[in-house]
Amino acid sequence: MTCNPADMTVWTGRVDSEETGVSTRWHQEISPLPADTFEAEGFELDGFEPDAIAILGFACDEGVRRNKGRQGAKEGPAAIRRALSNAAWHLPVKAWDAGDISCDDTSMEVAQSELAAKITFLLDNELKPVVLGGGHEIAWGSYQGVAQHIYAKEKSARIGIVNLDAHLDLRNPDIQPSSGTPFRQIAQWCHANNKEFNYYCIGVNETANTQALFEFAHEQGVKWRLDRDCKATDLEAIRQDIKDYLAELDYLYLTICLDAFSVAVAPGVSAPSVMGLDAVTGCEIIRLILQEAAAANVQVVLTDIAECNPLLDEDQRTAKLAARLVAEISQELTRATD
Repeated sequence: MTCNPADMTVWTGRVDSEETGVSTRWHQEISPLPADTFEAEGFELDGFEPDAIAILGFACDEGVRRNKGRQGAKEGPAAIRRALSNAAWHLPVKAWDAGDISCDDTSMEVAQSELAAKITFLLDNELKPVVLGGGHEIAWGSYQGVAQHIYAKEKSARIGIVNLDAHLDLRNPDIQPSSGTPFRQIAQWCHANNKEFNYYCIGVNETANTQALFEFAHEQGVKWRLDRDCKATDLEAIRQDIKDYLAELDYLYLTICLDAFSVAVAPGVSAPSVMGLDAVTGCEIIRLILQEAAAANVQVVLTDIAECNPLLDEDQRTAKLAARLVAEISQELTRATD
C-alpha cells in the first residue's frame, strides 16, 4: 500500500484562449494538494478556502478479487481524472487533487485505513472530498473516515448512507472482507458502537442478490428500491422516499457503484447490469438526493464513485459517465457557496 501524490500529467485538455468569457476546463483549474500535507502530525491547511472540492483516488480492487469479480478497477481513478480533465469548469470554488491511496498487493485493510485517515483529514480542514475508486471496498474506508470526523465532535450525530448499486453488498465478512461486504461491516461497527445503521440502497437488481441478503437487509431495517422501480416516471416517488429518509438524519454519505447503471452506458464494471439505470435518470436521482439533502439541512459529508474498470470499458463510456457524475456532484455540493 502506498500514498501517491497527485499525478498532474493526467490533467490535460483543450484551451479555449480565443474566448473572452470564462472558458476554462477542469485541467486548467485543479491544483495538486501539497505532497507533504498529510505527513506532518497535526498539520492544518493554511489559506485554503472552505468547501473546496478535493479529488482523492482509491486505486484498489483487491476486494473485487476476493469477491471473485473481474479486476481492473484499481486503474479507475486515473481513467476518471482523464475523462474529467476536459470538462468545462462551472464551480464557484477551488478544486484540489489529493492524490491516490494505492493498494498494489493484498493489504486491502491497510489501504482502507489509510483512506479513512485521508478523508478525516480533508473533512477536518473543511474540504469536500469526492473519492474515485477502485472497487466498492472503498465504502468501508470511506465510512470509517466519515465516522472518525463526525463522531469526534458529535457523539449522537445521525449518519445515513445512500448507495446507488445493483448489489446490497451485505455479504458476511467473517471469513474475508471484500467488495461485497462493506455495508455489513458498517452495520457490525454501528451495532458494536451503539450507533444507528441507516442504509438505503437504490437500483437493486433482485436477481443479483440472494434471498439471504434480502432477509438480512430486512432484519437490519435497510431500505431499498429495485432497479425496475427506478424509471423516469418513478422520480417523484423516489424524491418522497428520500425526503422521508433524510428526515431522520444529520449527515449523509453518498456512494455510487457504477454497476447500478445499464451496461449501455457503463460497460466497464466488474458485473454489468443489463437492466440498470439509464444515464439521465441515474443522474437525476443523484441530483435530487443532493438537492433534498440541502433542503433538509442534512450535510452531504462525502461522496465516492466505485467500480470503474477501464480494462473493460468500451470507448471510455464508464469513465466518461463517472466524470460527468463528479462534475454534477461537485456543482451541487458547492452551489450554496456560489
